[in-house]
Amino acid sequence: MSEIKCIVAGPRGKMGSEALRMIEKDEQLSLSACIDRKFDGENVKDLDGLPNLNAPVFTDAELCLQEVEADVLIDLTTPEFGYKHTKLALKYNVRPVVGTTGFTEEQLGELRSLSEEKQLGTVIAPNFAVGAVLMMQFSKWAAKHFPDVEIIEKHHDQKLDAPSGTAVKTAQLIQEERKAHKQGHEYEEETIEGARGADYDGMRIHSLRLPGLVAHQEVVFGSLGETLTIKHDSHHRESFMSGVKLAATQVMELDTLVYGLEHLLD
Repeated sequence: MSEIKCIVAGPRGKMGSEALRMIEKDEQLSLSACIDRKFDGENVKDLDGLPNLNAPVFTDAELCLQEVEADVLIDLTTPEFGYKHTKLALKYNVRPVVGTTGFTEEQLGELRSLSEEKQLGTVIAPNFAVGAVLMMQFSKWAAKHFPDVEIIEKHHDQKLDAPSGTAVKTAQLIQEERKAHKQGHEYEEETIEGARGADYDGMRIHSLRLPGLVAHQEVVFGSLGETLTIKHDSHHRESFMSGVKLAATQVMELDTLVYGLEHLLD
């Protein structure tokens, strides 16, 4: 079992710091450096709240990738920086594992082309929780039999994008099995704009943002005389780390971009 050297972008964020704790405990992964907005030239072990890992901090992502020997970049930042960091990582022959959402189809196409040109794996996952991935797959299967469906996603109040990447990915998977149609009454009217949520191919997506939440989603199907609810809850960000570890090991065997953790599951 060969060691996989990692750079983590966003180490002081809630997901990034959890990734550092995962690396600290893992026998296969090691930390080579971190990319952060602050603390250039500092060491991770000297930063409050972070694990006792001996690795330098860079504010310049390109300089980090130039100077540090690494196999994988784990990026858990924002779509803007995740996109830039992914392009830079591929430029310097480092394989990206990205947990940010909000990439456009155009950006994904560009990154896939870069990955294949360099013959380097890239993993971009809207959700790294294995249970959430199963929830999405079960929903796709259910849509064959229950074409009327609405998605309710609930996240902490610091989340920037709405709907979540997981909700959009779920809707895309359902779309593959469901014939597009408008749901609700033919003459339905919103007396307050947005009351029915976002419209995606005729199905509705509702986003809740509240303190105390982490990441939760319900996919509610309705049919004559019955409903089916497929639900997943992440109560702690530790729930995402098994998926991050899986992606960081599997990306070493890939030569293209994979979008969605489901493609890495047996």
